[in-house]
Amino acid sequence: MKTTLFFLYFILTTSIFSQSPYTNILVDGNSTGGWYPNEPSICINPKNTNIIVAGAIISSYYYSTNSGLNWTEGTLQSNQYGVWGDPVIIIDTNQNFYYFHLSNPPSGQGYWIDRIVCQKSTNGGITWNNPGSFTYFNPPRAQQDKEWAIVDWTGGQRGNWIYVTWTQFDRYGSTLPADSSNILFARSTDGGNTWTEVKRINKIAGNCIDEDYTVEGAVPAVGPNGEVYVAWSGPLSLNNFKIFFDKSTDGGVTWLANDIIAANQRGGWDYTISNIYRANGLPITLCDISNGPHRGTIYINYTDSAGPADHDVMMVKSTNGGLDWSAPIRINDDAPGKEQFFTWMTIDKVTGFLYCVFYDRRNYADTKTDVFMARSTDGGSTWINERISSSFFNPVAGPFFGDYINISAHNGIIRPIWTRLEGGSNTAIWIAIINFPVGIEQTATEIPSAYNLKQNYPNPFNPTTRIDFDIPNVNGNQQDVSIIIYDILGSEMAVIVNSKLAPGSYKYEWDASALPSGVYFYKMQAGNYSETKKMLIIK
Repeated sequence: MKTTLFFLYFILTTSIFSQSPYTNILVDGNSTGGWYPNEPSICINPKNTNIIVAGAIISSYYYSTNSGLNWTEGTLQSNQYGVWGDPVIIIDTNQNFYYFHLSNPPSGQGYWIDRIVCQKSTNGGITWNNPGSFTYFNPPRAQQDKEWAIVDWTGGQRGNWIYVTWTQFDRYGSTLPADSSNILFARSTDGGNTWTEVKRINKIAGNCIDEDYTVEGAVPAVGPNGEVYVAWSGPLSLNNFKIFFDKSTDGGVTWLANDIIAANQRGGWDYTISNIYRANGLPITLCDISNGPHRGTIYINYTDSAGPADHDVMMVKSTNGGLDWSAPIRINDDAPGKEQFFTWMTIDKVTGFLYCVFYDRRNYADTKTDVFMARSTDGGSTWINERISSSFFNPVAGPFFGDYINISAHNGIIRPIWTRLEGGSNTAIWIAIINFPVGIEQTATEIPSAYNLKQNYPNPFNPTTRIDFDIPNVNGNQQDVSIIIYDILGSEMAVIVNSKLAPGSYKYEWDASALPSGVYFYKMQAGNYSETKKMLIIK
């Protein structure tokens, strides 16, 4: 294992990144096993947003204990099943992380991508069980590809069940009419140790060429009552490409008799982007399980073709369990005629806000590429676009970018992750540090004369308390402010404030439902100011 520390000071003082709208952090720029990293996945621990885990092709994993500022890298190993691409990182309510990936078993123990592998970490991504488990093994023909997974966080009778969907190829790359591709589903009810009998959930099969006429892009979502939703791309007929939708209300035991068409996908899901080895517009399915006004709304994010060299980031939504779907909403807000590609969208479980990350060429007449993020606070009706990469990169034909980038969000902490070309054919993995104040309210218009962290009230409390603090005027600038909760042993338990704030007086309502009774400390840091106070949770 190797530790790579990329300090915030370096990022802020390096000239090429000095104009960054958000701090960009290099996660990995090293070749591993002959592969430069790409196709990243990332997951924030909702119970401690300091802990973030990520993965990338072929077998890299990364973990951070300070909300993404520094990263430690390791190499994932599965001695029996092997490790290949399509890394997927998710987390359950017990703070166990799961790393899903394709297989590449040693000679004599299987064959390339013959199963979907799940490996588990119980210590924040530091170590992973070996060899892990797998969802399906169907020799001698079938290949298993393009998986994604989700945990049921709703807390019902199916709480912490894990759902996985993926594409099975009868024979990958085959042009034979007898060979087909299908969308498969499996679940685990015991923390990824074992998996149910696999089910095919699509009604219309695709071919095996791994292009527009193949069914792919199955990303599962969980609804507020434990419903399982999934959408994928595929053909309805010749040159007639759709996004299909299916759902289960009993944990994946039964599915709809007929798939629902959620959207047209102009030009299909497989397309060409200049100087990108391979690109696609495969869909991402999400559902709002927050207590916000859009609870229960299902979203499907994808890209499609508006014309030659003009792909757009799109979204459709349903407010009635997927029975009916909105007209497509265009997320990128630039003028027509520019390329946007490789989209991924996530939803904040606390606020219900939507965050979408994608590559964007709106600012250039050539192939220079930025990374943009769009956010919506009104259920996807309107979007704010902004560039989040510190500078453009200029891709060249040949380097492999994988099939997706990714983004994770919780309670205003947003961490997009992407692949970037660093020169020549070397790719690297980067994230952006994005914190939007959530739950922080300004309480007075007068500017305080000094920093002040006040005693929480009520104290003792169960389960919520209010913390007030003051930020004075320092050169008229916003300041980085953090308030961190520690247990009696000094371990970080939660980061409740981590934002740039203007001078003023603020309050934060903190919900400590996830923590047991006991003595805790909360520490505020802003500039050179630091103060710690004690609080007591009694349940």
